[in-house]
Amino acid sequence: MQLKNARILLTGASGGLGQALARQLAAAGAKLLLAGREPDRLAELTQELGPGHSNVCSDLTRPEGIAATAGAAREFKINVLINNAGIGGFGLYDRQDWCDIDAVLATNLTSPMRMTHALLPWLQAQPQAAIVNIGSMFGSIPFAGFAAYSSAKAGLRGFSQALRRELADSEVAVIHLAPRTIATSLNNDAVNALNLALKNQSDSAESVAAKVVKALQNGAREQHIGFPERLFAWLNGVAPQLIDRGLADKLAVIKQHAPTR
Repeated sequence: MQLKNARILLTGASGGLGQALARQLAAAGAKLLLAGREPDRLAELTQELGPGHSNVCSDLTRPEGIAATAGAAREFKINVLINNAGIGGFGLYDRQDWCDIDAVLATNLTSPMRMTHALLPWLQAQPQAAIVNIGSMFGSIPFAGFAAYSSAKAGLRGFSQALRRELADSEVAVIHLAPRTIATSLNNDAVNALNLALKNQSDSAESVAAKVVKALQNGAREQHIGFPERLFAWLNGVAPQLIDRGLADKLAVIKQHAPTR
C-alpha cells in the first residue's frame, strides 16, 4: 500500500509504540487520526505531526468509546485501521483479580474486534483498505505468568487469520504482526526484572514501528518480529511439548518475579 495518500486510524497512539508508529507513518506521507485515553499526549503528538492530522480521546473498552472513535474515523475518511492499543498482564492466574483479567481481555482482544466490526463496512467501500492488528509473540508462544494476556493475543491472531480468509475476495488486506518484548512503559518493574532474569531480549519501539510500516507498504499478511522467538513460535505450532519442557525450567524464576496481586 502506498502510504502517501493513506488515512489511518491509529489506536493506542499515546503509548510508546503508538507514538513511534505515528511519527514514522506521518514521515511516510500518511495522515493520522490518533486515538487514545490521554488527551494531553494526543494533543501534543498531533501538534508535533503538523497540519492534516487529528485525534480523538476515547476509551475503546466502552461501547460509547467505540462509537465515538468509529464516527471520527468515518469523518476523517480513513482507509487503514491499526489496532495497536493494548495493556500488559503479568501475574500468576490464581493470584490475579478478575477485574484485571477482564481488562486484559477487553483491551487486547474485544476492543480491536469491536473497532474492526464498527468500521468494516466503511473499509470495504474503499478502493483499497487495510486492517493491521498488533499482536504479541506471546500469542504464538503462550507463556507462564501471562495466561490472560497470551489468551487475548492468541485470540487476536486467530481473529486476524479468520478475517483475512473471510475478506479474501475484497480489497481489504488484514495484517497481523507479533513483536517480542518492546522496551516501553507498558512493561512494569516486575516484567523488566523478569526479562532481565530470563535474559529475554527486547526491541525499541522505533525498530518495531519501522517493521510495521514496511509490512503495511509491502502487504505482508503475518509476521513474527524477533529471533530466536520467531523460531520458537514455529516450534510451538509443530511440537508444543518441546516448549512445555523449555518453559518448565524457567517456571521457578517466573513465580519468583510474579506480583502477589
